[in-house]
Amino acid sequence: MKLYYAPGACSLSVHITLQEAGFAFALEKVDLATSRTETDVDYTTINPNGYVPTLVLDDGEVLTEVPAILLYLADRADKSLAPLAGSMARYRLYSWLNFITSELHKAFGPLFNPDTPDEWKTQLKQTLAKRCEHVAAQLAGKPFLLGDDFTVADAYLFTVLSWSRWVQFDLAPWPTINEYLGRIAARPAVQAALKDEGLLG
Repeated sequence: MKLYYAPGACSLSVHITLQEAGFAFALEKVDLATSRTETDVDYTTINPNGYVPTLVLDDGEVLTEVPAILLYLADRADKSLAPLAGSMARYRLYSWLNFITSELHKAFGPLFNPDTPDEWKTQLKQTLAKRCEHVAAQLAGKPFLLGDDFTVADAYLFTVLSWSRWVQFDLAPWPTINEYLGRIAARPAVQAALKDEGLLG
């Protein structure tokens, strides 16, 4: 498998999952500003949407979109990274993946754009604060989103909430979230992914 990624982007959640599962995989960095990969390939020939992640499977099949890739990998991992299909816990995982992608990821995105008006950024941060209240409440008394076990939803939530430091969104009001992020960051697979992407230090 080959993962096309940009350092620290949402593709980090897939990178973490690949490490957690112990899959053999290759990495290829994408410059999103130029749509060129590190081997000077036009990235839009791989993913016409031009954004990461893209996972190319060993048989040449191409998967895009974070939730789809995460579920694909979880279902093929030798270790449990998602509850059993058909279980209520599995549907809770789907619920979290949708919440992260639509309510958190989508709100963070415009904060990276220098052309986003300040007034809109303020509104987005207010929305994110409400969403963080929900996340903190759900994490209370639990090490991970779904309880005692790390899942692909944790890889995604860690990745998205880690963007807070790049967009001046202060997570200090939610110590539960900060403790959670520290717990996830300490995992060997997460450390390995961060190191590969040059994000340590």
